[in-house]
Amino acid sequence: ELDLTAFVLFSSFSGTVGAAGQANYAAANATLDALAEWRRGAGLPATSVAWGPWADHGMAVSSAEVSRTIRRNGMTAMDPRLALAALERAISHPDAALAVVDADWERFADTFEARRLSRLLSGVPEVRKLTATARPGDTDPAHTEESSALVRRLETLSEAERQRTLLEVVRAHVAAVLGHSGVDAIGPGRAFMEIGFDSLTAVGLRNQLSEATGVQLPATLVFDYPTPTALAGYLLTELLGSHERTDGATADVATTASAAADEPIAIVSMSCRFPGDVRSADDLWRLLAAGEDAVSAFPTDRGWDLEGLYDADPDALGKSYVREGAFLSEVSGFDASFFGISPREALAMDPQQRLLLETSWELWERAGIDPETVRGSRTGVFMGTNGQEYVSLVDRAPETTEGYVATGNAASVVSGRISYTFGFEGPAVTVDTACSSS
Repeated sequence: ELDLTAFVLFSSFSGTVGAAGQANYAAANATLDALAEWRRGAGLPATSVAWGPWADHGMAVSSAEVSRTIRRNGMTAMDPRLALAALERAISHPDAALAVVDADWERFADTFEARRLSRLLSGVPEVRKLTATARPGDTDPAHTEESSALVRRLETLSEAERQRTLLEVVRAHVAAVLGHSGVDAIGPGRAFMEIGFDSLTAVGLRNQLSEATGVQLPATLVFDYPTPTALAGYLLTELLGSHERTDGATADVATTASAAADEPIAIVSMSCRFPGDVRSADDLWRLLAAGEDAVSAFPTDRGWDLEGLYDADPDALGKSYVREGAFLSEVSGFDASFFGISPREALAMDPQQRLLLETSWELWERAGIDPETVRGSRTGVFMGTNGQEYVSLVDRAPETTEGYVATGNAASVVSGRISYTFGFEGPAVTVDTACSSS
């Protein structure tokens, strides 16, 4: 009912294209755009501007980490003076809803379309130019010759030499994408997610390897083949799967798996942790055979206020009237870096997860099996867990564990973490067996 000359809404670019982790924020901003369209349709003034990030004190650049993420995704934080000039033009624009962003469209489109092709950005001239030129997997004479030379070289090598050659190719491209000066930091068995890959660098690696090999590779490459060794094996199959070797032998490799219908269940390895400093099955047998007592004084390595905890009165709330119990030893000695886990994430992890990582590794040691030989196999992980009470302790220090609490304390993650660490592709099931769990 007011005689307005302008009705301006500040929306966000995330409402136009979507943004990871911002579903509710994107939906709210899309509602502003819709309101502007509705008002224009009713003959009322309205303009909704979907802003990209602003520089200086802009909300999207409030932290260094967010700023780095924005730049990696092809966005630049706008100079506020330019943004205000764009706002003045936007108010008189014939469209009710428009976006104002500073973007490297070629880079942004590559990331945006990593998971799926989209026509959303087809109106941007730079994106149209990109789609009209060569994409990964398109034929390019120079790249075709490079990939052909690689295939010819591989055909003259032994199976082990082929794997080593492709592994070095993969490591070199990984180092280049991540900005390393050499391949020393790129461990063959380290997961890509552990060494800093995100959606943008994953696409960058896909593009480089597509050019080097001439193979059209999926954008999900580093997720499907999570280590340099696994990725090299996949490339070897793609490059030589249907090629003839120079010695006349074929490079095709057929694998089969079979199991006898009456095959019994066989326990080939075991590991355990129990009070009484039990760290192996041999220790457990010693404890039982000798009738040893597993009860000990309260541990001093867990940050507990032992003096404040004790009260001789059994009815005192929140107190213990005993000073001894059955405790696992050296629970605080978890080697996080060995498993590629940061100290902050380790602190946020339920000790059950830490213990299972340690004991799972020991299973392979005691079985005499190299874990790398079963990566990618249909190995299943089945876990019985007890209650998840650790989160009540973690919540007291949110500033040191933020971002890791959910995966560190959800029962469903326990079996999945083991599968991910060792690269298993069989079922991963966690069952809350409560007091029956060990």
